Amino acid sequence: MTHNSELMFHPYDPGFLDDPYPTYSRLRREAPAFYDENWDLTFFTRWQDVTEILKDRERFGRDFRHRMGVDQVDPDLYRRIYPDQWPMWTRYIRESFIDLEPPRHTRLRRLVAKAFTRRSSEAFRPRLVDAAERVLDSALADGHMEAIGQFATPIPLAMIAELMGIEPTSQPQLVEWSHAIVKVFDQRVTDEEGAAAERATNDFIEFLQGELGRRRRVRGDDLISAMIDVEESGDTLTDEEIIGTSILTLNAGHEATVHALGNSLLALAANPDQFEIIKKMGSMDLAIDELLRYDSPLQMFERWVLEDTDQGGVPLRRGTKVGLLFGSANRDPEIFGHGADKLDLSRTPNPHVSFGAGLHFCVGAPLARVELEAALGVFADRVRSFEVTEVDERIESLVFRGVGKLELDLLAD
Repeated sequence: MTHNSELMFHPYDPGFLDDPYPTYSRLRREAPAFYDENWDLTFFTRWQDVTEILKDRERFGRDFRHRMGVDQVDPDLYRRIYPDQWPMWTRYIRESFIDLEPPRHTRLRRLVAKAFTRRSSEAFRPRLVDAAERVLDSALADGHMEAIGQFATPIPLAMIAELMGIEPTSQPQLVEWSHAIVKVFDQRVTDEEGAAAERATNDFIEFLQGELGRRRRVRGDDLISAMIDVEESGDTLTDEEIIGTSILTLNAGHEATVHALGNSLLALAANPDQFEIIKKMGSMDLAIDELLRYDSPLQMFERWVLEDTDQGGVPLRRGTKVGLLFGSANRDPEIFGHGADKLDLSRTPNPHVSFGAGLHFCVGAPLARVELEAALGVFADRVRSFEVTEVDERIESLVFRGVGKLELDLLAD
């Protein structure tokens, strides 16, 4: 097994954060699987290994406790995944259905999935288009837009909040809590960031307890009300399960889509020929898949190893974890050809892993697609050309890929 100390894999270096893809290309050639001492993970870089692990429920899982005891995993690794110094974060974030295995996962996902079908998501399209039009009316009049704050953040947030029945006045606070909570997913989280995530989790819980009380008095046409009412074979959801699922829905539905929109605008600005292509497209399906593949907003996910096994010739020990580098898998030339590092909006087939695969395939993918299609479709219709005038450094994360600020100059079509 190759170790990171031999590879020069430094995921928080500014050069890597700015452009990780040359490093991923080298790793796929030199060490398609390698062990990283800091993360205590065996990372996989190739599409074949990543997709096999995602789909293999017998050997790999988001959780391990359905197959083995806590005493059978490394205690340091366990404390990183379930940090006892931040108990409410651990209880509500790590116990949401995204981190569970059946039957607990099945019970929660089945309900949430009803709200995220393509048909249900399509109902939001007119409002998404209208929101994007209003933003661009103002931005094009100014000839300028800070795309993350003005465009990428409010559009998906408004839709997720509406899905949950959250009033517009509360939405800015949701963004602050979400930003704080997701920092704990990274290995390099500081004590200060962890404490801030714990406070944000507590505040989020208190807020949602108030929402639960209001929905119990008066039901609405929203996911929280639906979770209160759900009953299957005499089984209902607890308040804790409803709150945990609500936090997950709001966080996941906001963070990844904001980064996806920002990354897409950066990619199109760097490839003006592809922006001309997207402006002429009747359907956005291929373009959305390619933009997600080219610079995925979610770059790494983890899985527990549930039995002693071998993956691609690499021995793995039960009770350890693997890291799946989605950003690398999405640029694998074995799957995407010699043009894997090029943005090609007509690419087909496009089996990217940006939404995951298998049992834990992103439940919000249909809504995310509609959000991206609506926002980028309006942008392409209304904007003749644009250029980046200022961009923040990439956020310091191996899990999320995005920027905090993106200044654009715009010319109306």
